[in-house]
Amino acid sequence: MALAIRDVSEHDLDAVLALNNAGGQSIIALDAVQLRYFFERADYFRVAEIDGHIAGFLIALREDSDYQSPNYRWFSERYPAFLYIDRIVIANTYRRHGLGRIFYCDVTSYAEVRVPKLACEVFLEPRDDVVVLFHGTYGFQEVGQQRMGSKGRQVSLLAKELPSYTYVRETWLAHGGLPDVPWLAERLHSTPTPSPRRIAGERHS
Repeated sequence: MALAIRDVSEHDLDAVLALNNAGGQSIIALDAVQLRYFFERADYFRVAEIDGHIAGFLIALREDSDYQSPNYRWFSERYPAFLYIDRIVIANTYRRHGLGRIFYCDVTSYAEVRVPKLACEVFLEPRDDVVVLFHGTYGFQEVGQQRMGSKGRQVSLLAKELPSYTYVRETWLAHGGLPDVPWLAERLHSTPTPSPRRIAGERHS
């Protein structure tokens, strides 16, 4: 079995959309327009490819996005710099094989050289103890709860401190940026970033 974690390509989008919308009640459905937004704007959008098939994907956004998710906005109102995991989806065939942990290792590696916090949420209605335990063992702690709209589901808002970030900020980010090597490169966007990045940790003016 050959596994590759790579940036999403445009030709992957149909497969990603189908995979997302087959995810069941734990995954919020998307349409093609919403998926295109993520393709154009997400800072982290990678797929797991196994033997030529899309086995899963993870989407995450930095703090300066115009994304209108109520959970993303909750973090935006409270933290100056973070990476928010909007969704992770694993195909049924590949669940319970550790692919979720591989994705979380990869997104943590991406985040810890850019921001001090990794953020996400888990649904409490219905509650999935396996998902809650997974995030707890990965170092996430609850920082709040909210209901997604007047009739939406209750969620637990989680954040994880990234201890390597302070060293990276003081060594590289405050002195010209990260080294110019492929594994630290940002994914290419089809639309420009709306504003220059702050050094993560700086306060809004």
